Amino acid sequence: MKNFFNEFKTFIMRGNVLDMAVGVVIATAFGKITSSLVSDVIMPVIGKITGGIDLGYLNIVIKEGIFDETGTLVQEPITIGIGNFLVTIIDFIIIAFVIFLVIKAINKASEKLVKKKEEEAAPTGPSEVELLSEILEEVRKK
Repeated sequence: MKNFFNEFKTFIMRGNVLDMAVGVVIATAFGKITSSLVSDVIMPVIGKITGGIDLGYLNIVIKEGIFDETGTLVQEPITIGIGNFLVTIIDFIIIAFVIFLVIKAINKASEKLVKKKEEEAAPTGPSEVELLSEILEEVRKK
């Protein structure tokens, strides 16, 4: 049993697992930020443009709710929450766009780093053609 826990401890302490855990925590926080951006900033603007419609509460009613004589709700209405779905799609598009920008920036930085390493690794001095030309000249002199 002790060996099992030591093996688990070794697994957890690997760099990949820790990196993944940090990524999950950051992604969760980023998701909350984009959800707030969509619901608190973008959706009110869209609501203003569409004449005050709050897409978050836009529903398609399949069956109306049933009320008794006193006005008490007896049966909940059956609705499709299309507005919430639209908000989630906008949320996804924003997250996908930001991830695209991050990946694009990482790829560009990586290309620059590879190019810099290639330039540093490039041989200094005469090229093969120049060396062969020099050898040919020496042979002709002799």
